[in-house]
Amino acid sequence: MIDQFARHPTLANLLMLLFIIAGVFALPKLERETFPEFTATEIQIQILYRGATAEEVEEAVCQRVEDAIDGVENVKEVRSDAQEGVAVITVEMRDGADISIFQDDIESEVEAITEFPVDVEDPVITQLGRTEAVMVLLVNGPMETGDLKIYCEDLKDRLQQVPQVSLVALSGFSDRQLRVELSEEALRRYSLTASEVARVIARQGIDIPAGALETRDNEVLLRFVEQRRTPEELEDLIIKGTRGGAELRLRDLGQVVDLFEDEEVKSLLGDERAGVLRIEKTKTQDAIRVTTAVNEFLEAERERQPNVNIAVVNDMSTLISDRLQLVLKNAVQGIILVFFTLWMFFNLRMSFWVVMSLPVSFLGALFLMPTFGLTINMITLTAMLLATGILMDDGIVIAENVARHLSLGKPAMQAAVDGVKEVAGGVVSSFLTTICVLGPLASLAGFIGKVLQVIPIVLILVLAVSLIEAFIILPAHLGHSLGHSGLERSGRMRGAIDTALNWLRESVMGRCVDAAIRWRYLFLGSMAGLFVASLALVVSGIVPFQGFPTTEGEIVEARILLPQGTPIERTEKIVQRITAGLDKVNQHFTPDQPDGRELVETVQVQFGTNADAFESGSHVATITADLLSPENRSTRIDAVVQAWREEVGNLPDVISVTYGESAFGPAGRPIEIRFQSDSLHDAKAAAQQGLAFFDQYQGVYNLTDDLRPGKQEYRIRLDEGAVGLGLDVTTIADQVRAAFQGTVADEIQVGTEAYEIEARLKTSDRDSLADFADFHVVLADGSRVPLSAVAKVDVATGWSRIARLNGRRTVTLIGEVDTRVANTAALMGLFRREAIPEIEEQHPNVRIQIEGESQESAETGNSMLQAFVLGLIGVFAILSYQFESWTEPLIVMAAIPMALIGVIWGHLITGNSLSIPSVLGFVSLAGVVVNDSILLVLFLKQERTEGTDVIESARQASRLRFRAILLTSATTIAGLMPLLFETSRQAQVLIPLAVSVCFGMLASTVLVLIALPAAYVVLADLGLVAKVDKPDSHT
Repeated sequence: MIDQFARHPTLANLLMLLFIIAGVFALPKLERETFPEFTATEIQIQILYRGATAEEVEEAVCQRVEDAIDGVENVKEVRSDAQEGVAVITVEMRDGADISIFQDDIESEVEAITEFPVDVEDPVITQLGRTEAVMVLLVNGPMETGDLKIYCEDLKDRLQQVPQVSLVALSGFSDRQLRVELSEEALRRYSLTASEVARVIARQGIDIPAGALETRDNEVLLRFVEQRRTPEELEDLIIKGTRGGAELRLRDLGQVVDLFEDEEVKSLLGDERAGVLRIEKTKTQDAIRVTTAVNEFLEAERERQPNVNIAVVNDMSTLISDRLQLVLKNAVQGIILVFFTLWMFFNLRMSFWVVMSLPVSFLGALFLMPTFGLTINMITLTAMLLATGILMDDGIVIAENVARHLSLGKPAMQAAVDGVKEVAGGVVSSFLTTICVLGPLASLAGFIGKVLQVIPIVLILVLAVSLIEAFIILPAHLGHSLGHSGLERSGRMRGAIDTALNWLRESVMGRCVDAAIRWRYLFLGSMAGLFVASLALVVSGIVPFQGFPTTEGEIVEARILLPQGTPIERTEKIVQRITAGLDKVNQHFTPDQPDGRELVETVQVQFGTNADAFESGSHVATITADLLSPENRSTRIDAVVQAWREEVGNLPDVISVTYGESAFGPAGRPIEIRFQSDSLHDAKAAAQQGLAFFDQYQGVYNLTDDLRPGKQEYRIRLDEGAVGLGLDVTTIADQVRAAFQGTVADEIQVGTEAYEIEARLKTSDRDSLADFADFHVVLADGSRVPLSAVAKVDVATGWSRIARLNGRRTVTLIGEVDTRVANTAALMGLFRREAIPEIEEQHPNVRIQIEGESQESAETGNSMLQAFVLGLIGVFAILSYQFESWTEPLIVMAAIPMALIGVIWGHLITGNSLSIPSVLGFVSLAGVVVNDSILLVLFLKQERTEGTDVIESARQASRLRFRAILLTSATTIAGLMPLLFETSRQAQVLIPLAVSVCFGMLASTVLVLIALPAAYVVLADLGLVAKVDKPDSHT
């Protein structure tokens, strides 16, 4: 086949064009998204139990749901969250199961529960992760809040009509409500209760069909129309009448107001009320196309409504665009550097055709990617960038060998065919060993593993196409093009380069090889010592490890937590003070920014949310500031955070205000530790002990746990004497709940929105302890008695939130780490060794479980180690078969620890911490560095078949493969060199990967050329190399 493709005048070019055209046509159809598509694995169950405390929700809802789904198959983890009035249960599925069947099983079990209290609402069961956020729109303008919501709902409807947009979620507003605020004094006067008024409203407000009247001419529909839809209509409703004609209307008992149900559910843009529209896409949509369509819609909308401000934040498509630009820029720069590197060794024509393998391989891989469910995202683009440096090895090995045969005087076509055939066995073995290393990485465990496992898949596709190109297309191009030009060299520069390479081969590398072979035992012992010393750099923490590199973001947040029950007005004042501090920070840093642009672009406030508190309500809020991108500002984000914290200072009556970046990264929080126990008090004490441990170290901040006291409770118990008055628990509870919590009397439809009509006491009659003490219960005969006369009231304080994990109560300690001051892995190691034994001794019934960055990194790291070991076994098997030896493969595989030496020292020199990308770079490199060793050993064995002794064969093989090994290493480093010196934010996560590849390749090149011949001679000394008495089958 090699002969046929090489000698045919058009066949190779046709195949090349096929790859190029297929890739070009496939490219527009590939979806672009932020991260690879994952199979949804979580089902969320949300159940409302209005007015119930966290403990009541836990007992009445969470535990019953947990019991119900206990028999569902493929459940990995059940997380329950009981808060005031709501339960949220998240069920995680094991990998490999069918999410549709999993959801159906959960729905069946939950719907079969019959023991819920009467006031528990129907469960809402949803599948998480079906859509992905693309961008967020903040909308405000000169209009009332109600009109703003109507406008946002209309905008949402029109956005969803854009073909590229599949889902728009509106937030920042609670449901509208017609609230009947009753006067306690009026209710007493007319011997009514709030619950009775609600029942009258429900009976009187109907809009239902009543049949039809058939006349001689036509049919007339009959309908009762008594539905009241405005406050004025409701206030005119007759509540009570007498035979004498006197009427008691609702307005006589209070007033009806049109408002939003939950005051704390609101968002601000700056200091103005704003609606939040979250644009989402399905897994099959292209993020950039969705964003483009939305931006075009917004341009027209701004012209249509010039007074409305629509700000775009959290535009995820910019991440994809930036990564695309980063890949394209670095790929182009890398190709140029690779081309000039090749030109130093080959002539112009040969360099051109070797470099052509890059676009051909990329386009061929792009064509194959949809077959494997791959999309264009930040991770696959990272794989493409990595491939820039490593995919030309096959082509370079073949081209260098063709050049060698051509220098022997063979015709160009014959040199091309013979050169390919001579190294074909080694090249195929190199490809297979690379696949052995990369293949197992496609099944990494953990969330980080799921993110990264697409990298080896993309690399395998690119390398497979590259192998085809090197064997079939490249020989034809070399044979035809070199037939016209040969290996002619001209110019003083070319002569100088050749002279320098020859000097380097003979006088530098050659002498080093001779010395290493002469002093082989001392040299190899020194290499072993260097390897151990390199590992010691990591073990000692001199080269630290962290899950993911720290990068500069562009969003900072202040997350506010006040005591439970804090009114929204108090929270608003705290927010105003913190935003005022941010404004001063902005004024301070803005003059330092390029072009005088303001550092803070937008400020958004979300009431009722706090990612650190795990709670919602009027006592929490989050302030989000969008800054200039790192490339467009001169101020580090940590300086902004520190200045903001200092400007605001201490705030009275505030539990905590945490300042920092908004995201916790793919690995989770740096510190996240679960303390599980049936006793929340024990779990809380253990968590506080853990907090005290971390609090003593610099660089640890925002430490808190998620168990806090809830609102003060008045627990009402019925006196025994109340039964004689005709009262029971249900009657009293109904009256108290209707008065102080409110009761939904009816639900009406106003336009596109459903309104609840709720009756309760007006605010001034239920905002003090005196109001509760003065509350009267209505007896069956209409008389009233004080609540204190028929019931006892105990004062207690519960918990604001109770978390459960797999049926056990859980307290979670969270915190963040400044990686410039402290190392997360080292801190967690100290916690395991020093704190956990002490905590377990003092709290034997508390189970401690480490999560977050440490757990994710450990899970993915262990999975990567297992995959690496499996890959090495495969590499050994292939080499053992090829070399027909048990020991010679070990020499080849010695290149891997040699590369690790370079990886560790490279991170030390560049000042980078080892991280998951570093490890991935090293593992990917392991399949490449073995390739050079394979060919060197093959040529060494070939020298032996020609009658040369082992020592001379080792000396000559190293010199013979010097140019090829140096060239593959130089092109790999040149391909990734632009990324190594990249300063953009997008590149910071990738730089450790480039450090691993570049420095690992550099170290393995030097050590393979020098150490491998010495190691082979040592094995020969021990009689452990295979005997060679006939030509090797690969040559």
